[in-house]
Amino acid sequence: MRTFASFQLLCLVSGVLFVACESFASKEVWALTTFKEAIYEDPHLVLSNWNSLDGDPCGWTGITCSLSRDHVLKINISGSSIRGFLVPDLGQLSFLQELILHGNKLLGIIPKDLGLLKYLRILDLGMNELTGPIPPELGNLTSVVKINLQSNGLSGRLPPELGNLAYLEELHLDRNKLRGTLPANSYTKLPSNLHGMYASNSNLTGLCRSSQLKVADFSFNFFVGNIPKCLEYLPRSSFQGNCLQKEDPKQRPVELCAGAPPSKGHPGVNPKNKPAKDVPKHQETSKPAWLLALEIVTGTMVCSLFLVAVFTALQRCNSKSSIIIPWKKSASEKDHIAVYIDSEMLKDVVRFNRQELEVACEDFSNIIGSSPDSLVYKGTMKGGPEIAVISLCIKEEHWTGYLELYFQREVTDLARLNHENAAKLLGYCSESTPFTRMLVFEYASNGTLYEHLHYGEGCQLSWTRRMKIVIGIARGLKYFHTELEPPFTISELNSSAVYLTEDFLPKLVDFESWKTILARSEKNSGSISSQGAICVLPNSMEARHLDVKGNVYAFGILLLEIISGRPPYCKDKGCLIEWAKDYLELPDVMPYVVDPELKHFSYDDLKVLCDVVNLCTHPEPTKRPSMQEICTMLESRIDTSVSIELKASSLAWAELALSS
Repeated sequence: MRTFASFQLLCLVSGVLFVACESFASKEVWALTTFKEAIYEDPHLVLSNWNSLDGDPCGWTGITCSLSRDHVLKINISGSSIRGFLVPDLGQLSFLQELILHGNKLLGIIPKDLGLLKYLRILDLGMNELTGPIPPELGNLTSVVKINLQSNGLSGRLPPELGNLAYLEELHLDRNKLRGTLPANSYTKLPSNLHGMYASNSNLTGLCRSSQLKVADFSFNFFVGNIPKCLEYLPRSSFQGNCLQKEDPKQRPVELCAGAPPSKGHPGVNPKNKPAKDVPKHQETSKPAWLLALEIVTGTMVCSLFLVAVFTALQRCNSKSSIIIPWKKSASEKDHIAVYIDSEMLKDVVRFNRQELEVACEDFSNIIGSSPDSLVYKGTMKGGPEIAVISLCIKEEHWTGYLELYFQREVTDLARLNHENAAKLLGYCSESTPFTRMLVFEYASNGTLYEHLHYGEGCQLSWTRRMKIVIGIARGLKYFHTELEPPFTISELNSSAVYLTEDFLPKLVDFESWKTILARSEKNSGSISSQGAICVLPNSMEARHLDVKGNVYAFGILLLEIISGRPPYCKDKGCLIEWAKDYLELPDVMPYVVDPELKHFSYDDLKVLCDVVNLCTHPEPTKRPSMQEICTMLESRIDTSVSIELKASSLAWAELALSS
């Protein structure tokens, strides 16, 4: 009898355990396990505790479960450099509310099965390497509020089914290879097989149905046609870098839009075997031989006279380092400058041809940054390093002689930078057909500091790592300001000008240097007359603007951004320095400045940093310290050894909580 009772108890316990194990949906555990198996690179071991034998994934990294611990609600694995594929099984996570895989190296296509996630509110797959079209089944995400697919390699047309998303507030599709028109307003009658197995057959009118849409970014794709009227409330930057029909210098050059499929009313491309227009037969007849000979003789004489004039001008300048600028009037009566410069100026800088840069940067489609004056592409040289290519956005007819002079001067200025915390200039590209002016830098593979602070995983930038980045930036600026003659300054020093290597070594890049070129050219070009040839000595050209104290101030703001994890300016709280000034000098509330993402920090380091911020942002520039003084202060008083990370604690936060 006792044996039978024991057997009953064993069965009861086994049943309870079985129910407990089955309480978590087995299909969800299977989906997560399948996803892990599709990841073949995990450098930071974020998936190391995803144990397929564990029936309860609620303790796995990046997983958030419901209060009853029976369903997965959130997956958040950002900035972890995992490489692999998105599996269709993710569509089995029926109760998933957030899927955030931003800033990784995910490959392949977006599975259409994600359209099954009826409760999904956030879909963030930005900053990956996904390809293929956006599945129309995403139009079934009836609860979604935010979709971020930026900075991938997505192609094809934008599915009008996205207009079905009644609660969509944010849509980020920038920096992809999407083509066609922006679907809006027009009735779209699609065959049933194109709606996908999950899409509804309701009438689709595109993005104009998304009445809640507040933020949208379609920039740097290959969209054609016009901006839909229902989207004209968006800033113009949301549409730049496309092939849209608008008088906007921020659209792509015509040659880069040649492959974009023309929309209705969009100027198309002539068939390859047809001429642009019919040529009358009488124009096809050959010229008489005597007339051809006369043209050759006349052309030879004109060329000879031109060469004599140039040689005479060179002799008159009588200086090897001078620059000759002969002026002539064009048919449009606008001044035109032909520039001749001594080849010694750029003899030590590598010159790349446009074709090899175009191949390296995937037909200049891999855009990683932009400004009103330039575009930044990422590429890989054949058998060589990864590169960042800055291309100037200016038309050839607006390119003056002084612009050419300052461009060449800027190349030589950047080429002299040689420091571990400065991005190395590898060379330049200067061609006339098509018109091209580019700078080629080494690429730091970990992206910008801005991306890590505001879009990455907080744990990646620990306190010690942030301190190393701060000191690295300070050393780079010290080198620019004190070890170069003449000194060098960053045009716009901010977290977007700091690139990080694989081991988080900061590299300063002056991607806004075009602004200094344009500013100097505009200031000088108006002072030249068109009375014959003139000689301009390089020493007489206006030098790069040196705003050393401005760099010191910007370093203080950047320091505050690194500590707090907040952007320099936001609409809600205004300027970062204004928000922080109430905390910087008061020891009791100073820890409120620290990024809440940080679990540990050093109070002693924080006090040093707050002192430096106050010194750097002094309203009187003359009272700001030099970068040499700042660098000494940081290096002597901040400990970046590994042991300090183990000693760090959140004691200051605890003290603050107790005192409040």
